[in-house]
Amino acid sequence: MKANASIYNQRLLRGQAPSYERLQARFAEDGSSLDDAPLALHCGWGRLLIGHTYPDPAALAHELLNEKPGERDIALYVAAPQQVLAQSPQQLFLDPSDTLRLWFSDYRPAQRVFRGFRIRRAQNQADWDAINHLYIARGMLPIEPTLLTPRHQGGPVYWIAEDETTNAVIGSVMGLNHQKAFNDPENGSSLWCLAVDPQCTRPGVGEVLVRHLIEHFQSRGLAYLDLSVLHDNQQAKNLYAKLGFRNLPTFAIKRKNGINEKLFLGPGPQADFNPYARIIVDEAHRRGIEVQVDDAEAGLFTLVHGGRRIRCRESLSDLTTAVSMTLCQDKRLTNKVLKAAGLELPVQQLAGNADDNLAFLDEHQRIVVKPVDGEQGQGVAVDLRTIEDVQAAVDRARQFDSRVLLESFHEGLDLRIVVIGFDVVAAAIRRPAEIMGDGRHTIGQLIEAQSRRRSAATGGESKIPMDDETRRTVEDAGFTFESVLPADQKLAVRRTANLHTGGCLEDVTAILHPVLKDAAIRAARALDIPVVGLDLMVPAADQPEYVFIEANERCGLANHEPQPTAERFVDLLFPHSLPVHG
Repeated sequence: MKANASIYNQRLLRGQAPSYERLQARFAEDGSSLDDAPLALHCGWGRLLIGHTYPDPAALAHELLNEKPGERDIALYVAAPQQVLAQSPQQLFLDPSDTLRLWFSDYRPAQRVFRGFRIRRAQNQADWDAINHLYIARGMLPIEPTLLTPRHQGGPVYWIAEDETTNAVIGSVMGLNHQKAFNDPENGSSLWCLAVDPQCTRPGVGEVLVRHLIEHFQSRGLAYLDLSVLHDNQQAKNLYAKLGFRNLPTFAIKRKNGINEKLFLGPGPQADFNPYARIIVDEAHRRGIEVQVDDAEAGLFTLVHGGRRIRCRESLSDLTTAVSMTLCQDKRLTNKVLKAAGLELPVQQLAGNADDNLAFLDEHQRIVVKPVDGEQGQGVAVDLRTIEDVQAAVDRARQFDSRVLLESFHEGLDLRIVVIGFDVVAAAIRRPAEIMGDGRHTIGQLIEAQSRRRSAATGGESKIPMDDETRRTVEDAGFTFESVLPADQKLAVRRTANLHTGGCLEDVTAILHPVLKDAAIRAARALDIPVVGLDLMVPAADQPEYVFIEANERCGLANHEPQPTAERFVDLLFPHSLPVHG
């Protein structure tokens, strides 16, 4: 049956398939049947339903409606999607993704060799855990390996890219051999679930994973590789076009659920919001809350629902008072209010003349310089130990505010805790921007390349500035921008972990110590602010020691996915709206 069904697929894709009834009659001549066993392959996150193996549109629609909660089924190679959708138009939808195909006869091997990582099959629970950590970070469904269709029954194979230095999983992809799965007479294969860690410092991981799958199936005597890509994912499409993929005129159908919402709800407001506004606007759109665009460039929008109107600038809303906002913006006031609440804070004073600054430095040995009112890490210099460095940092900080603070420096990890409605919603360790040497490129070139990757992964929000602070950090490590960093050597190029200057996040919400949670909530109540990002220096997220650094009245909720920051924010603004749980 499967071979006969695949003949149907072959003709279907060429636009030459006869009617189902005629094909059924033809197969009956040799005692076979097209509808012996409709094919559904489980991929760990849901099933692939091979459309042409189902006897009629009603059978395929029925199977899609049997999708299990929390999973995502996909019907592919569907010849007449309108007939399947007509069976249940309220619950099924046509996937807007494009299907691409690479005929292996068109494939050309890579001219460039990418180093620093290896490709291998997922083998054990540790591999599955690492893949799921990566997928969840990219907003994808995790895999349940016990549900996978076995390989000997045509099930899929997952491959991982593993950093040769750290052994961390930095990418993953799934491959399906169509010949094994359904005796495809055209000897095809397909690629699914390609994901690369957005904080990965190794270039070319995605391309190498795709090429590895191509060459693997090519060596097995197969003829082509199909894949599905979102119609608006131009970055991925550029890679696939470079490799020789072409559009394929076929369709896929899915069931409407919380996981797939963004594919069938429509695009929502088309304004060019940054990621911090976009995550809130999209959550509001999912709930049926009206979004009025005030100034997309500034992240300003108004949400309207049930007669209630709230204006927002990203996560700053009408619910935050001017007084609370001032307490966060003026770092002197933040320090006073939190200290009065019994919380731990650094010693602080305004920068004065050289003698005053030297006295403060002599007392604390290592200090921080920052503008009184500043954001996104601008004008901040950390761990200064000489009066020359202090005076230079004060001059730079005055470019952002005439008032400049000196603070005692405290060792530790930079922890951001997001509090919404006086509950801790997310916590993450923020790490400064760093590069990985390859023994060939200069530090300046590596910084520029890493900055481009961070910018692409964050919609232009995270870049590594080539400024005096970056230069000082590099020189203090014994290098210059012109130095060639040895292969596999890591180098931190910023001292502050601000995301806007190239930093990255490690989610620690699940292990946050109760003392830190309590301190964050006490700080939010002391500032009387409904939404706030609190920055602390800690030895570890699961230990109780801390020192508060500052509070941010407009915190980047998009930085903390997959924690439900946008969902909790909209809950706060519109408590009677119904959040969607996928």
